[in-house]
Amino acid sequence: MTAPLSRYRHLIAPLAIALLIVAAGVAIILARKPGQDGKAAPAKLSAAQLPPIHGVRDPQAVALIPAGHQFVEPGKLTVAVGASQLPLGDYAADGVTVIGSDPDIARLVADSLGLDLNLVVVAWPDWPLGVESGKYDAALFNITVTEERKKKYDFSTYRNDQLGIYVKTDSPITAIREPKDIAGLRIVVGASTNQDQILRRWDAQNVAAGLKPVQPQYFDETVLGRFAVLSGRADATFEPNADGAYMARDGKTRLVGLFSGGWPQTAYISVTTRKGSGLADAITHALNTQIADGTYAKVLQRWNLTAEAIPKSQTNPPGLAAH
Repeated sequence: MTAPLSRYRHLIAPLAIALLIVAAGVAIILARKPGQDGKAAPAKLSAAQLPPIHGVRDPQAVALIPAGHQFVEPGKLTVAVGASQLPLGDYAADGVTVIGSDPDIARLVADSLGLDLNLVVVAWPDWPLGVESGKYDAALFNITVTEERKKKYDFSTYRNDQLGIYVKTDSPITAIREPKDIAGLRIVVGASTNQDQILRRWDAQNVAAGLKPVQPQYFDETVLGRFAVLSGRADATFEPNADGAYMARDGKTRLVGLFSGGWPQTAYISVTTRKGSGLADAITHALNTQIADGTYAKVLQRWNLTAEAIPKSQTNPPGLAAH
């Protein structure tokens, strides 16, 4: 016997939202043009619109490279980067050229060290073993310095780590300034990221105070997380501010909260190298040369990241402690 359709009316809206998100994901996949990893989506910007910003060779930085150091490829700096979203990194319209702030910073470092730049696009879970095993000389992947990571890697800072909470432009949420403000919200967050750890700490604090628990939502594709907010399935995204600010240019989302990536501690984004490889001091010196001559500022200005600029690069600064 067939049940009346009215009995399932309460399921129609959630099902419709789920189908829309699946459709968006299919559209993204169909629109993709093969890149170096065969699956990354092309950016709207062309490589011709973004001529490389080069740094000058820094003899003092070169002198800091350990004698006899063997790079992955002789004469080249092989750097693991992401290519999923601007401004940090993505493919240009040709589906091959990698553009973004991280590739630009990597180029400055390579130029300073007198090396050619060899960018290798990898997924986030792949850079740690790749750097540790010597498959890559370094990684620039919006990586935050933590005390746990310092056991295996050396770091050279190049940006302050800022996290942003973004909502749909017409959302009733006006500001999120403290943990209690996220109670009961459905928040899109990247799994195993710093913002995920911060969200969990805030949620534990809220639940202990008798407030409603947060409802974290995880997506493999950043664009699907944003679509969840735009469609009403989620209330907000909690993500690297650079990502959120870049996507908010279309006016569909807006910033309601800004926090240090190590809340309440200051956190740094850094070039990551294998522990004890000896490259960190050379890279730090190279970055400071680029900061001093203004080339570093040009890169950040290009990608609207000036607010995250640092006055001086540091080797292995205090990192975030495990929570």
